[in-house]
Amino acid sequence: MFSIPASYTRRTATTLAVAMSVFHLYVAFAGPPNAYVMRGSHLAFALVLAFLVMPRRGGAADRTGLVDLLLVLAAAAASLYPSFALDYVQNRMPYVDDPRVADYLFGGALIVLVIEATRRATGWALPITALVFLGYGLTLGGQSVGMMFDQLYLTTEGIFGIPLYVSATYVMLFILFGSFVERSGAGQLFMDFALAMAGHTSGGPAKVAVITSSLFGTVSGSAVANVMTTGTFTIPLMMRTGYRPAFAGAVEAVASTGGQLMPPIMGAAAFVMAEFLGVSYLTVAGFALLPALLYYVAVFMAVHFEARRIGLKGLPKADLPRMKQVLVERGHLFLPLVVIVAALLSGRSAAFAALCGIGSVIPTTWLRASTRRTFTPLAIVEALESGARNTLVVALACACAGIVIGTITLTGLGLSFTGVVLALSQNSLIIALLLTMVAGILLGMGLPTTPAYIVQVALLVPALVKLGVRVEAAHLFVLYFAVLSAITPPVALAVYAANGISRGTLMDTSWAAVKMGMTGYIIPFMFVFAPALLMIGDPGSVALAAVSATVGVVCLAGGLHRYFFLGPARSWEQVLLIVAALVLIKPGWASDLLGLVLIGLTLASQRYIRAANPALPAAADTPSARETS
Repeated sequence: MFSIPASYTRRTATTLAVAMSVFHLYVAFAGPPNAYVMRGSHLAFALVLAFLVMPRRGGAADRTGLVDLLLVLAAAAASLYPSFALDYVQNRMPYVDDPRVADYLFGGALIVLVIEATRRATGWALPITALVFLGYGLTLGGQSVGMMFDQLYLTTEGIFGIPLYVSATYVMLFILFGSFVERSGAGQLFMDFALAMAGHTSGGPAKVAVITSSLFGTVSGSAVANVMTTGTFTIPLMMRTGYRPAFAGAVEAVASTGGQLMPPIMGAAAFVMAEFLGVSYLTVAGFALLPALLYYVAVFMAVHFEARRIGLKGLPKADLPRMKQVLVERGHLFLPLVVIVAALLSGRSAAFAALCGIGSVIPTTWLRASTRRTFTPLAIVEALESGARNTLVVALACACAGIVIGTITLTGLGLSFTGVVLALSQNSLIIALLLTMVAGILLGMGLPTTPAYIVQVALLVPALVKLGVRVEAAHLFVLYFAVLSAITPPVALAVYAANGISRGTLMDTSWAAVKMGMTGYIIPFMFVFAPALLMIGDPGSVALAAVSATVGVVCLAGGLHRYFFLGPARSWEQVLLIVAALVLIKPGWASDLLGLVLIGLTLASQRYIRAANPALPAAADTPSARETS
């Protein structure tokens, strides 16, 4: 049977991946071509690479067979057909002029190829979703085959829609930036920086995991990739210092998941959000900043309280890198992040900022002898190849999500779904938010974050906006739960990845992750009711909301982990702390004062019990602590 040897396939794939990266860098520098040309070229590269490097079934793709070769040729032709027939596509009247035979041929081929490539890249969930919506459009939606082809292939409302545009213009460049930063040695910088900052404190290794994962997440944007990169070091370190395998895995999973929410470089969905909202990416990062900081404050304090409760110490200072030495030897590797932030603050586009960041990485490594030889010509080629390969999943998911969004738009399903949500919630905002939360987690369990967010924008966000939620808060609300599905059982991909390193009990790790990340499930409700947390409003309101929310998430961490600042928390103190946290969700002086009163009662209770019982055992000697360790 005809097949191409593996060596030729690998060389071809490497050449195409490098060409894809160079093409996008050139476009970012010279300016984007026509929408069909840009998006079609991006999709053609992604599809061709997918059929070359991803196997049809499980296992390694060691040879490219005749079927794969035909798929490669068909993918290139179907993706680029609108570019070559540009005058015809732009001058025809959509939904009025009937598609030509070639339109049906190439359009049908592209739909099938996108679904198959997405199956190879992400599994069955998203392709099945696309097929369900296609079936709905052709049956219950009442659309003809010609109308569906028109919408999905011959306009920029379907496969070539906003999601693919974002993948082609922003996401590709930021993934390339992350690939270059990884090879600059910044990963070691993040690790040493975190060790020097927190390694000596109570539960230091777990705090190192939180800090490292938040830093790495700013250039990664993938929870699973973050776990596999930083977790290989942090999880064994946590276990060696006394943490249970389940807790160690949970810390890394929860901390890594937050990387998609942490500015300045969030996950791919943030760039899609900027397009949907019609604002700059910097504005979206501004909305996300305080909630992301609250998320990491909660995780950090959960780690601290757990360490104090079970009596864990930090690492010996003699074994840790010194902050001054870390900054002198590798601190310059922070500069590319500074360049990106500066470019965004100066009003430049996200694509231009990413280009500046990429351009600054190699010169930055020349500033110190310790990193000067990092980028050889081979390393540059590897970075270009890695950036393109890492883009495949996002590009294919965005193209497949375009099928879903195009169908929803054409059939008006979004409006119908809004009516269903409003009817089920009986116009109650709380019920609507809870329904949206459940739907977001369920969608996120089966889909990558970006398509899960895109589907929710079409189906769920309009209902929230109609109930009075600010549109910015509604978008960020659904994004949070799409992201948090990575730590939510039963399909918790970040937990699975971390558990593969820690070898803990899966259910214990999952429960520990949910408990530690519980604040993440509450924060979206906080900024829906207090848009000041999105830095919307006057500075006084923003400051008050930030302070009260910070106190609230610290209380929640203390209540869930049975420890507060003065010692172990007894049952009634746990209740007081959790109630205080929930009260502080609602903005306003009355609720804030009630929360502070409950915190005061908790601290008074802790001090009174300790004063009245001087023989009370230390936290590390309590039965619950012994069970945990």
